[in-house]
Amino acid sequence: MVRPAQVQVVNRELPNGLKLVMVEDHRTPIIDLQMWYHVGSKDERPGRSGFAHLFEHLMFRGSTHVAPEEHMRIIEGMGGVDNAETREDVTVFYETFPSNYLARVMWLEADRMGGLNISQENFAAERQVVEEELRLRVDNEPYGKVWQDLAAAAFTVHPYHHPVIGSIEDLDKATIEDVREFFHAFYRPDNATIVLVGDFSPDEAAKMAQQYFGGIERPKEKIVRINTPEPPQTTERRLTKSYDNTPLPGVWMAYHIPANFAPDSYPLDIASSILSDGQSSMLYRKLVYEERLAVQASAGGNFTEDPNLFIASAIMNKGKTPAEGEKALNSVLESLKTTPVDPKDLEKAKNQEIAADVLRRQTVHSKAEALGMCAVIGKDVNLFNTELDRYLKVTAADIQRAAREYLVAAHSTVLIVEPKNAEKTETPQ
Repeated sequence: MVRPAQVQVVNRELPNGLKLVMVEDHRTPIIDLQMWYHVGSKDERPGRSGFAHLFEHLMFRGSTHVAPEEHMRIIEGMGGVDNAETREDVTVFYETFPSNYLARVMWLEADRMGGLNISQENFAAERQVVEEELRLRVDNEPYGKVWQDLAAAAFTVHPYHHPVIGSIEDLDKATIEDVREFFHAFYRPDNATIVLVGDFSPDEAAKMAQQYFGGIERPKEKIVRINTPEPPQTTERRLTKSYDNTPLPGVWMAYHIPANFAPDSYPLDIASSILSDGQSSMLYRKLVYEERLAVQASAGGNFTEDPNLFIASAIMNKGKTPAEGEKALNSVLESLKTTPVDPKDLEKAKNQEIAADVLRRQTVHSKAEALGMCAVIGKDVNLFNTELDRYLKVTAADIQRAAREYLVAAHSTVLIVEPKNAEKTETPQ
């Protein structure tokens, strides 16, 4: 079997703890620079949810030498693009730009790391933006609250209990002192990784990084993270909800699974593909095509730094009930435990992983994103070159074993969505 070529990665670390992950790619005169801050929603204490997502916005509100929103205008002026993303474990800022502007982009990132303008005015303005985003993406989105209600029931102590976007209540209660404290605790050189892919010299880039970031001191205080592992779940939890804009009933079944890059994450990820990738997948064939029970059916793992959830779901056809959907989902999941998957389905899933590995090497941005994930969450940037082999070694027996171990009712949380006029009940244990 043909493997993608190995990628040569150069790693450096500055005296202040800032890490650099660099890959030369001179095919085009473009660079993708990503700032991976190892802070996400799981680092937020109870009552302070949404802080990491808030800083995704605040980082564009100006710094010592950059006016509000000027960062983006400078990138656009050089013909580049930039954006940011907050997840459970990380916050990532990126720019893709012509390679002759590397020094300027490093200066921009260093200016907001070392001198972000966290004023009351900026905080109030971006808090309003975030709250409007929450209303749009969660409150107004069909089934938009499913994930937060499911996670809130599935996790009892781990901070994955609350959503990345946070809550309006917590943001309204937050003070400027709370926000500044969060920034100084996590947005620091020894909690950041610069990922660079493109048309540059790693030696020259490392010198630039020292020039622009080297003066930002590593704080004396150690980074303190929340360490509350979720205890094993021993009994099924169930709850029923109804939401606006959700005329069709549905069922979501969540199972506790290992963290990203853990050995058992690979058979579970392959199982996700076999279950729900495309119209030939097991769930689509049974629930949508053959039995006409659902308009949508899917399954997949949310693989994160700490153990998270594998979710199987179905949005029911008109006239069909969540009970019918749950029964059908259980039937398909049970078949994973009792019958080896079809060799053709396994081969297809592995081919999809090969294709994904090839595609993530095609652009400087996709390559940088994958390198950042391996370096920050996987703690080993060489996973970029070796992870595909972990997928290709998965056997039908591995999938059966993982399904038997993790996709178990006693480890599950089941959320039933009824039409709006149905009575709400919830009995999570």
